[in-house]
Amino acid sequence: MAYSVPRKFPTTVVGSYPKIPPAMDLIKKRRAGEISEEEFRKLIKEPIREAVRDQIEAGIDIISDGEQSREDMVVYFAERVEGYRPGDWVRIFDNVYFRKPVIVGDLKWVRQMIVEDWVYATSISQGRPVKGIITGPYTMMEWSFDLRYGRREELIIELARIIRREVEELVKAGARYIQVDEPALSTRPWREEAELLKDALEVIFKGLGDVKRIVHICYGRLEKIIPYILEYPVDQFDLELKNSNFRLLPYLKEYGYDKELGFGVVDVHTLQVETVEEIKGYIDKLMKMDFIPPEKVYVDPDCGLKRLPREVAKAKMKNLAEAARIAREEW
Repeated sequence: MAYSVPRKFPTTVVGSYPKIPPAMDLIKKRRAGEISEEEFRKLIKEPIREAVRDQIEAGIDIISDGEQSREDMVVYFAERVEGYRPGDWVRIFDNVYFRKPVIVGDLKWVRQMIVEDWVYATSISQGRPVKGIITGPYTMMEWSFDLRYGRREELIIELARIIRREVEELVKAGARYIQVDEPALSTRPWREEAELLKDALEVIFKGLGDVKRIVHICYGRLEKIIPYILEYPVDQFDLELKNSNFRLLPYLKEYGYDKELGFGVVDVHTLQVETVEEIKGYIDKLMKMDFIPPEKVYVDPDCGLKRLPREVAKAKMKNLAEAARIAREEW
């Protein structure tokens, strides 16, 4: 079934969605060895189906599989890449912890990691494109302990090669939207760090063909490195903007932003559901700044929705989609 993505203000998501029962239980059973990987893959399809259905019902144009298989954006991949071992619990913020993985040997891609979930989500998407979403090499590097490489320049390129291999598998399966998530970059907003990632992205994205190349970055002081990231070999930056009160927009205009923009318009850290009128106002604010056409604006949440209650996440998506629909009629 063909689906026509709107030419102006298409709506999308960053990727993650609230865990739908029994996703977390299945993840724990798989880790404990109580079910096999094959059993897990079969049983996780129902939570993926529910996440996909919520996005479709909300009116999202370009969807994700909801990342229902992934307990954590770094650990999930570390568990599937040769050269890693599990680490100890590390506090991220508030009461949120994760087991920071440890690099103990040469890193190596061994098997497909996210392709099966992408294929299944695509089979039930009613023609909507599904993003292939993978954690980026900078974030994998920053949120791991390295006992093998020592040199960050060498490590990030090795990680980029592994990610490139998985991206090739996604493209071979038919993915046309590839998103690399790099939340760690804005926590170290220095030119040399931005340039490290630029080299890695060239490894990941070079010669992919007719594929939308996207990088998601959120929070931190991104304005300090905008001049350097604008040189990245990507088609679109997906940015958190609502949470920081759209602070980045004047900087984007000042530096002559000319790529597509994933325009974060709902805050994923609050239970308050932004109204259609509020979201439409944010779109109007961007358009009135007159530096980007509506054809280059993708309307979406600031970041992944996974920490919200499911009903709140769906309500935010629904209002976002309706605001974008109204905006198409005016702009």
